Amino acid sequence: MSFIDYLKVSPQYILPKQLLSTAMHWFMQIEQPWVKNTTTKLMIKAFKIEVSEAENEDIESYPHFNAFFTRALKPEARPIDATKGAWCSPADGLVSQSQPIDGNKMIQAKCHEYTTEALVGGDIQYADTFKNGDSAVIYLSPKDYHRIHCPTDAQLISMTYVPGDLFAVNPSTVRVVEGLFARNERLVIHFKNDQGPFCLIMVGAIFVGSMETVWEGKITPKYQPVIKHWDYSDKGLTFTKGQEIGRFNMGSTVVLLTPKNTLSELGQISKNTPVRMGELLASYNNSGDENNHSEYTEEEEYKHEDDYRNNQTF
Repeated sequence: MSFIDYLKVSPQYILPKQLLSTAMHWFMQIEQPWVKNTTTKLMIKAFKIEVSEAENEDIESYPHFNAFFTRALKPEARPIDATKGAWCSPADGLVSQSQPIDGNKMIQAKCHEYTTEALVGGDIQYADTFKNGDSAVIYLSPKDYHRIHCPTDAQLISMTYVPGDLFAVNPSTVRVVEGLFARNERLVIHFKNDQGPFCLIMVGAIFVGSMETVWEGKITPKYQPVIKHWDYSDKGLTFTKGQEIGRFNMGSTVVLLTPKNTLSELGQISKNTPVRMGELLASYNNSGDENNHSEYTEEEEYKHEDDYRNNQTF
């Protein structure tokens, strides 16, 4: 971490982050044509958003900016990997961290550790499921596609809303704020499949106007001061690989956890590997080509990393 990081991050400790995020949510819902159309065009230009990938390319037809930001894509824009016994990426972004879990400890950045217990909201028994397992963190910048999809065929078991702060999740903040992902507001989503349980965590951040799932709708805002739990174990809610499960309104982060000796490739992805929703992420049988985590060429990967650094707003 550097002095510049501290300068960037320090104001976040005193900013009214929940108020600002609520205001952002309100702004993104404005239907006044000149407001939402101007905002959309400015964002497209600023973040080089690929409008041609959108299912609906007519940007002025969206009712508000949030509808454009969480837009559906053409199916061919994000084909779902068909590799048997493998996960696809649940989101667009960069794999900012990928690591085996050391007992119950995960490394956020140099000198910063946090525990799986803290990450999942204090549920010690559930956290033990992932002792010495594997993890990956996918950072979504404002230019990325913001719907979240199931990485594999799975049954939804439960979901826990964990209240928390709303620090940014950009690299500077990750390097400075200790326990960031276990400190921010988040949705801890429990799944299981034939290989066992796994966890997908949607982490909120400043200016993330809301988080929502396809089974409960909008979870935030309103921001809540207490943990809330939903049990779906007897509901028979199942999702296929690549099926939409939720969305962020503005950029944020997805964390994935798997038990020991289940999906070891998840903890072996090179740092800052760019991923697109639907492409191969990790295989259960560990037989995949180590270079097939991304469809990008080396030149495209460097470009994507540059875009990431330039777009690390949230």
